[in-house]
Amino acid sequence: MAGASTRFRVRVIPGSRRAGVVGRHGDAWKLRVTAPPERGRANDATLDLLAGTLGVERADLRLVSGNAARDKTVEVTGLSFDEAERRLTP
Repeated sequence: MAGASTRFRVRVIPGSRRAGVVGRHGDAWKLRVTAPPERGRANDATLDLLAGTLGVERADLRLVSGNAARDKTVEVTGLSFDEAERRLTP
């Protein structure tokens, strides 16, 4: 499954007290990050959080859309959609 890739949507709340996966937000995952939404810091924190939660390398994640928005699409290489969903479930 090394070549497989999965895309999913996230809703990011920057500047939170604690980082983590909150749960579902419609068809997206709601994430909290402590980084502020400036100069890409919240995007970097989002990808770091997802790498740790999904158990993948940061290089396996890519921000596909939503660079300057709270709603983003992320692509992860090496995980099926079902496995990514399972690992994101709090």
